[in-house]
Amino acid sequence: MEKEILISDDEYETRCAVLEKGVLNEIHIERKSTKPVLGNIYKGRVENVLPGMQVAFVDIGLERHAFLHISDLKYNNNSENGRPDDGIQTLDMQATPPNKSRGGRGFPFLITDLISKNQELLVQVGKEPIGSKGARVTSNITLPGRYVVYLPNSSTIGVSRRIESENERDRLRDLAQTLKEDVEGGFIIRTAAEGLSEEEFSAEIRSLINQWKQTGQRAKQKTAPSLVSRDVSFTNRIVRDMFTKDVKHLLIDSHSSYNETIDYVKSEMPTLKDRISFYDKDKTLFAAYGVDEELQKALSEKIWLKCGGHIIIQQTEAMVSIDVNTGKFVGQSDPDNTILSANLEAVDEVVRQIQLRDLGGIIVVDFIDMDEPSHRKQVFKMLQEALRKDKARTNILHFSDLGLVEMTRQRTRASLSTLLTEQCPYCEGHGTILSIETVVIGLFRAIKRAHRHTRQPKLRIVANDHIVSHLNAQMYSEFRELKRSLKLDLTLEPDADLHLEDYRIFAANGEELYLD
Repeated sequence: MEKEILISDDEYETRCAVLEKGVLNEIHIERKSTKPVLGNIYKGRVENVLPGMQVAFVDIGLERHAFLHISDLKYNNNSENGRPDDGIQTLDMQATPPNKSRGGRGFPFLITDLISKNQELLVQVGKEPIGSKGARVTSNITLPGRYVVYLPNSSTIGVSRRIESENERDRLRDLAQTLKEDVEGGFIIRTAAEGLSEEEFSAEIRSLINQWKQTGQRAKQKTAPSLVSRDVSFTNRIVRDMFTKDVKHLLIDSHSSYNETIDYVKSEMPTLKDRISFYDKDKTLFAAYGVDEELQKALSEKIWLKCGGHIIIQQTEAMVSIDVNTGKFVGQSDPDNTILSANLEAVDEVVRQIQLRDLGGIIVVDFIDMDEPSHRKQVFKMLQEALRKDKARTNILHFSDLGLVEMTRQRTRASLSTLLTEQCPYCEGHGTILSIETVVIGLFRAIKRAHRHTRQPKLRIVANDHIVSHLNAQMYSEFRELKRSLKLDLTLEPDADLHLEDYRIFAANGEELYLD
C-alpha cells in the first residue's frame, strides 16, 4: 500500500503524520520542551530490589527511578539454532539453575539472585515514563539500523513478519547466519532489508557492531547514573524506521529538517532521495492534507463509519474499551448481514484508531452481537489481518462467550490523548459533572444549613449564571416556598466565572459562610 509521510517542524514541536491512500494512520509528536529517553542507553545504579515482585528500581539520572523486571535482564538463550523455544528469556548466569523454580512464573531465579542494591548496570529505555510511572528499562540492548536490529546480548536471528516471501526470508536468515559466525550477538532483520545485497547487509552490521564497541568504551569511562548513548534525532528516526520503498512521498516543511534528512538519506538510502520534497506553500502542511482535522477527531470518543454506524472509544488507566454500534445503519432486509457489514467496516477503523491514538495495554472490543459462528470467524480473521500491519506487538484472543474480543498492545510511550490533553478542571477526570437540577437541590439544602447555623434573616447567594437562570425559570416555585418556610430574605447573584457546581453564601454583614 502506497504511503505518504509528512514532517512538520517548528520552534514548539516536530510532528510526523503517516498517510495511507490519503487517510491518516499514524501520528508521532515530539515536543521541544521535553527530552525523549526512549531507546537511550544509560549506566544505572540499582537503588532497590523487590524479590516479591521480581523487580528492581534503577537510578539512571531521570526524575524518577526506572523500573526493571526480571524478564528484562540480560539473558543467554540455550535453545537450538539460536532460536528461543517459547520466547521466554532465560537469564545470563554463571550459576546452574536450580531444579525447582524459585522465581515463579517460569523463572528459575529470584531477582535477588541476579542483582543487588548499588550494583551498576548498562540498561536501555524500552518504555517512556508515563504519568506517575518511571521509565521501564532492559539490559537486553538493541541497536536499530536501517535494515537490521543488532542484539549484542542475544543469539537470536529473526526476520520481519512483513516479508511475505519464504524464499526471501530464508535467504536473509542464511545471510545473517553466515555473518554471525564472525561476530557475537543476534539480529532482527527488518522489512526494509527485502532484496538487499550481501554487501549492503554486511556493511550495516559492521557499522552497528562498531557502534556497540564505542558504547561499551564510553560506559567504562562514565560513573552511574549517566547517559551513555542517545538515539538519533526524531526526524532521522522517522526516516530510518518508516521511509521504505512503499513510501511514495516524504514532505518536510522545515529547511533544517529537510537538509538533515537529505544528508541522512544520501548516506543511507540514496535511491530514495528523489522522493523527498520541501513543502513551502502558504497553507500549512498538516492543514493541506487534512491532518489537523483528523487529529481533532482522534480526540473524540465517537467515530462515525461510512455506513452510518459508529464506534465509541473510552480510555482509562486500566484498559481501553471500544464499542461498535449500528447507529444510523439499518441495512436492507437481513439483520444478520446488516450486523456483519457494520462489524466488518468497523474492523479497519478500530485498527486505524488504535494506531493513530497509540493505544496500549489491555484493549477490549465489543462488536455488535453476531449469532452466526461463521460471521464471528470472518470478523476475527479480518481483525487479525488488519493488526499485522501494526508495528507494535499485539496479542489477540478469540471472541469470548460475551461476544468480546480481548487483546493487548505494546505500550512504549504516552497515548495521543495523554500527550495532547489534560484532566478537565470541571469534572476532575470523571468525564461528567453534576446536572444543573442536582446542583440547585444541593444549593437549597445548603441554604437550610446556613440558616440553622446563623439564624440570620437575610442571605446573599452567588452561583453560576446557568444555575441562577435554571432556578428562576424551572424551580422558582420551590425557591419561593423555601424563602417563605424559613422566613428568609434571599438575594440571587449570577457569576459566569464560578464553577457550575460551586456556589457561595454570604451573611448580611458580607461574611462568607463555610458550611463544610
